[in-house]
Amino acid sequence: MQQLSLALEIFNSELANTSWFQNILDTLEVGQEAVWPDHFGKSLRQWLRQQGIAPIKTLSLFSGGGGLDIAFHDSGFEIVQMVELEIKYIQTLQKNSQAGKWLEGSKAICTDIRDYSPAPNLKVDFIIGGPPCQTFSAAGRRAAGVSGTTDARGTLFQEYVRILKLLQPKGFLFENVYGITGANGGEAWQEIQAAFREVGYSIYFRILDAADYGVPQHRERLFVVGLKQGEYLFPYPTHGFDSLDQRPYYSAAKAVEDADISGIEPGLGGRFGHLLENIPPGLNYSFYTKEMGYPNPIFSWRSKFSDFLYKADPDTPVRTIKAQGGQYTGPFSWENRRFSISELKRLQTIPDEYEIIGNRQAVIEQIGNSVPPQLARMLALSILDQVMNVGLPFKLAYLNPSQKLGFRQRKRELTKIYFEKAHMAINDLYKKGKIRNLTDSIYEKKGESIRFLSMENFSWTKKPSSGCVKIYLNYDLNHSYWQITASANGDWEEPDQFIIEVYPSSGYDEWVLGTNSVQLRAKQLDTQIFISLWKAFEEKLNKATGKADLVQLSGYYQYKPRITGVMSFCINSKVNSFWHVVQCVTRCIGTSAQLKAKDFADNWGVQEEDIFFYLQSLRAMGYEVRSHNTNPQIPAGEYLIPYAFPTLTPKSVQLRKIL
Repeated sequence: MQQLSLALEIFNSELANTSWFQNILDTLEVGQEAVWPDHFGKSLRQWLRQQGIAPIKTLSLFSGGGGLDIAFHDSGFEIVQMVELEIKYIQTLQKNSQAGKWLEGSKAICTDIRDYSPAPNLKVDFIIGGPPCQTFSAAGRRAAGVSGTTDARGTLFQEYVRILKLLQPKGFLFENVYGITGANGGEAWQEIQAAFREVGYSIYFRILDAADYGVPQHRERLFVVGLKQGEYLFPYPTHGFDSLDQRPYYSAAKAVEDADISGIEPGLGGRFGHLLENIPPGLNYSFYTKEMGYPNPIFSWRSKFSDFLYKADPDTPVRTIKAQGGQYTGPFSWENRRFSISELKRLQTIPDEYEIIGNRQAVIEQIGNSVPPQLARMLALSILDQVMNVGLPFKLAYLNPSQKLGFRQRKRELTKIYFEKAHMAINDLYKKGKIRNLTDSIYEKKGESIRFLSMENFSWTKKPSSGCVKIYLNYDLNHSYWQITASANGDWEEPDQFIIEVYPSSGYDEWVLGTNSVQLRAKQLDTQIFISLWKAFEEKLNKATGKADLVQLSGYYQYKPRITGVMSFCINSKVNSFWHVVQCVTRCIGTSAQLKAKDFADNWGVQEEDIFFYLQSLRAMGYEVRSHNTNPQIPAGEYLIPYAFPTLTPKSVQLRKIL
């Protein structure tokens, strides 16, 4: 505790010197131009070499694309080995380890960490790295809870601990998503802490936002520093509201200034690409929701990930760059286009000269999985100062262990700003005549069409082909009611075999369709007809209201559904138990919750041993049925039917998964 008290005393004596980070910049002769983090790294490396300071031998685990390695290499740590499994990452590490490259002298080793055994003569003073974090991530939580250490990827920290025990370095730095602290009700985090302590390390941890340390990106991550001896304090933020000199954040616009954007086409294309243009900078798809005030809501509140159609604000750091994503995964430029690779590297503070190998998606994956080097440089400097006792030509300011940072609170306060932006943008669209009443364009007295339904991906096709069925549709859409009828043969005189009446759920009085009721009528009791009716309804819904799909009408499944379907059968129809199950599901019975087979059997009034057959049959007719096999976060033996209607489409992640 004596060293900790001394450090706090030094910190308090330096508190009046609020320009501590400016002193570092001045010493390294670094300005705050567009690529200042690159210059920071180069100047720091050069100064350390000029002082003749012996490099600190360091082992890098789970190296990825090399974000931590860049930072620690710049800060006087000699990365003797970089252990990584993915060959595409290895190619990047090898390229940049060549003579004259950023990681010159480092050695990349392609192997599974479980198979890695350090050579008996390997001596290192420090270890850096963070195991894959998907099982603790927001995506994992959204899928159905966090699997954490119940997933094989979540137990890789044990390999980290194994190597710590073998090599016994002075210390280590471990990085992961902050969701790790809540996985398995906090048990996983307690297990991880205990494992580090059992092999002889005192640990110090904080959740930090990269934007607070000069990165033009808000990115919250957990950092753990473990030490054999001594204490550790995290460095004070260098930028933003918590910095001592109130230094402005490094903005996205400043970061990408003069970056290469050759080959980047304007716009996004695809089904939703045209929506990006009207979204105010800083907002995402939620601009087109009722809650944000949009008059013709396209999406339901919180029905998409926060990066869906997210447009960056040039005057602030961007939100977290994701490693994986689809066609509409942001951040997108305020110029209504994708960011170029050069721009994304700048937003992650990866040096311009650092070469990332692979196609666009492979490069984005490596960028998104990296620790931003500028944040890591500040951590490396603090370790040089406190752990390795390297005499630096400047003083660092350190956080009191009990001191709280305000980035979480500020994030909550952004909601009001987003609402104000949305209100101003909507008013502007009204003035320009870009918002109109869509429902007037849908109404038609009568209408018939012949469509072809693909049973492979549950979508309409333009021409008949293998795996498609011919469907006859009859529409009667007006201000009083919508009536959609489907037939396998076009004989409209046949009696209806079932009818689904769609209503707003209890408590939701607002009916956005501009009509009093919706009826889906079937001439045959057939699964293909059932699917066709919902697909036809979804198509007309999109045309009438702009809503993207039925999920946007019903709402995200973790909330109370906004619509209910009441399915009734013709008196003369011979209805088996499966159709009674479909009737229950259509009425939201057994949906939106993880249930065991017995729960489904009780809810549906069927035999428990038949449940898996029913679930497979529902999936075969387009329902997004999930299990432990499709989503490891769901416990074995439990199943989830998110919605009361079929939702699988050609682009569904769940489409090719096996129940």
